Amino acid sequence: MSDKRFTCNWNYPTAMHVGAGRVAELPNLCREMGMATPLLVTDPGLAALPVMQRVVENCLTAGIPTTVFSEIKGNPTGKNVHDGVTTFRAHGCDGVIAFGGGSALDAGKAIALMVGQTHPIWDFEDVGENYLRVNVAGMVPVIAVPTTAGTGSEVGRSSVITDEQAKLKKIIFHPRMLPELVLLDPELTVGLPPHITAATGMDALSHNLEAWCAPNFHPMAEGIALEAMRLISVNLPKAFADGSDLDARMQMLVASSMGATAFQRGLGAIHALAHPLGALFDAHHGLLNAILMPYVLKANEKAIQEKMHRLGRYLDLPLEGFGGVLEWVLELRTELGIPHSLAEIGIDIEMAELVGQLAAADPTAASNPVPLTAQDYQALFIRACSGALSE
Repeated sequence: MSDKRFTCNWNYPTAMHVGAGRVAELPNLCREMGMATPLLVTDPGLAALPVMQRVVENCLTAGIPTTVFSEIKGNPTGKNVHDGVTTFRAHGCDGVIAFGGGSALDAGKAIALMVGQTHPIWDFEDVGENYLRVNVAGMVPVIAVPTTAGTGSEVGRSSVITDEQAKLKKIIFHPRMLPELVLLDPELTVGLPPHITAATGMDALSHNLEAWCAPNFHPMAEGIALEAMRLISVNLPKAFADGSDLDARMQMLVASSMGATAFQRGLGAIHALAHPLGALFDAHHGLLNAILMPYVLKANEKAIQEKMHRLGRYLDLPLEGFGGVLEWVLELRTELGIPHSLAEIGIDIEMAELVGQLAAADPTAASNPVPLTAQDYQALFIRACSGALSE
């Protein structure tokens, strides 16, 4: 049974209802937010499961007819968003329930943005003041219900959408993309297979770790990232070993949300590489982050010594300093069955030069602790392919 201490409401960074079984509140929450005919955005796998049928039936019984849209990829595309907007309009929907992992949450938020826009979605890429082009009155409210503990997209103000024509992942941003309500219900994550629990959990770790290492001044984000990494260190192995452990699942959901709150401080080379690799190879984002993590730590070693010393002390690691944190990451990956190299998931060095160029141009590269050139990223990518932690 889940600890009742974990049943509560927060308002940081948005309204959050936390606790086991709270998805049952969804129909009433839709009504409170003025949603009479919501579009429920999810992924194809979830759409076919009994839990989704129960959610839709509960909404219908409460007088909230719900249209399900699930035609989205693991790395959602501009076409997925366009098709969702078409479905939204065809069924006269008035709000979005983004229900699922990071792909569903990102797609749902982007659909809610785009239903009232005349510009194409790429006009809202997070560059300069593009967000000022948004017709805010055309946006509709979002309730976010994560079913994985990884991306933290439920508390984010952006969506990562793949431009298939350009073969790039682009960050679509507007401050109002932050969902108006989040439901964190650990019961929805119990059915996750261990390998997805592992990859998404390592995604949450990557967000907090890169936020912790980023050089920008944001002490609040630092504190959030540090505690979230402690929660992950304790609870990710438990959730992986026993998927029915509701307390561990709850703590991982919280740590995931904390990561996306903390990375307002910045991300870094893990994401700068994972974004183009996801676009080029359609690989799972969290798994990419998990594989890349120790290679990026080594690349940043000289600039993050003090941060790693503090992190190791906070996590009470047996070895001190950078070496202790690196050893912890490597051992955690092994415990979770994470491959050591990109080659083990079918990624080779054929496009190394392009990967290096795209990584250096990725927005997340700007907050890496060490400035890296396209050539640096190319070399880093080759090491991650071969499994060589050092040059």
